[in-house]
Amino acid sequence: AWISLAALIIAITLSMISSVNVGVVSLAFAWIVGVYLGGMPLAKVIATFPIDLLLNLVGVTLLFGMANNNGTLGRIAARAVAACRGNAGVIPIMFFVIAVTLSSIGPGNIATTAILAPMAMAVGMRASIPPFLTALMVGNGAQAGALSRFAPTGIIVAKNMEAIGLAGHETSTYVNNLMAHAVVTFAGYFLFGGWKLFTRKKAAPVEVAQTDQAGARTDAEVVDIEAFEWKHWVTIVVLVTLVIAVIEWQAHVGMAALTGAALLSLVGAANEKDAIKKMPWSVILMVCGVTVLIGVLSASRGMDLFTDMLATISTPGTVTFMIALVTGAVSVYSSTSGVVLPAFLPTVPGLAQRLGADPLSIAASMYVGGHLVDLSPLSTIGALCIAALPNELEA
Repeated sequence: AWISLAALIIAITLSMISSVNVGVVSLAFAWIVGVYLGGMPLAKVIATFPIDLLLNLVGVTLLFGMANNNGTLGRIAARAVAACRGNAGVIPIMFFVIAVTLSSIGPGNIATTAILAPMAMAVGMRASIPPFLTALMVGNGAQAGALSRFAPTGIIVAKNMEAIGLAGHETSTYVNNLMAHAVVTFAGYFLFGGWKLFTRKKAAPVEVAQTDQAGARTDAEVVDIEAFEWKHWVTIVVLVTLVIAVIEWQAHVGMAALTGAALLSLVGAANEKDAIKKMPWSVILMVCGVTVLIGVLSASRGMDLFTDMLATISTPGTVTFMIALVTGAVSVYSSTSGVVLPAFLPTVPGLAQRLGADPLSIAASMYVGGHLVDLSPLSTIGALCIAALPNELEA
């Protein structure tokens, strides 16, 4: 048990201090610790590999990667921004709403930020909006929608919640994360000068094209919105059908998304080869690898030791604060979806039992605490926003 716990701590530490894919390291640890030190049959170790989670992540990221590459998502976002008609105070808020919407329907936080950040920075500079406020609204908007049942991180959280006996709380999980980010984001927006933007004289209408991922310019010069073509309408129909199928008919998210991706490919509306190349394979491998190590940890009772460690720093009245603080501190330097949540969420039942606390509240402190810090420049979301800055602003 102690050896398996040490393996998990080493994996978490490596994710914080190095660029090594901790999923690969976790798979190696799971094999060595489980088979050779724990006496587990190899088949039992392999059985902990999350096939269902893998299918969900592959299906969702492939479908929305295709929708991004063919320009559909960028065109939708461009029209939403143009609706602001140059109002400097409304433009950042609109980017928050767009980011929440896109992230919620499937692309997730990382892909949504990559789609919107270049466009947002270009539009923000033209409207004389501070880049910090633009990044705040885009990054946190993407984070706010990250835990929907369609988004990759939301799928990861849902699977981990199901594994610990907390299934059926997808809506409350999504709303908790959304409300926390909305409060923090708008407080920061107005605190750091967003209210001043509403007092400006109305600027000329802002019109933008789709993002650079869709093949358009993203420099400071603003260009006309590009028209929808038949392939974009087909893509929209597929995406809407996916949402309806999952919500109304309880369809499997991954298989439904893969079916939609296959349809787009067959009719020539999108190229799956390009989307496959751009899929976040490193994150997928990271999540699956850490999940396997957690499975070995649970089988060897190392998870009980990890839970005891967390319980020693908390009381029934402080557990949500302390756990949010710990997960947030680790998440600043590590992957929230790939490392923090798969490692910490399995401790929820034990913590709730030891401290007499509400397990849903503890779980919420983990996924909210882990996500609220992800706009850090050391995390992917913050780094994407910085990378989207026009060259003259980077200096």
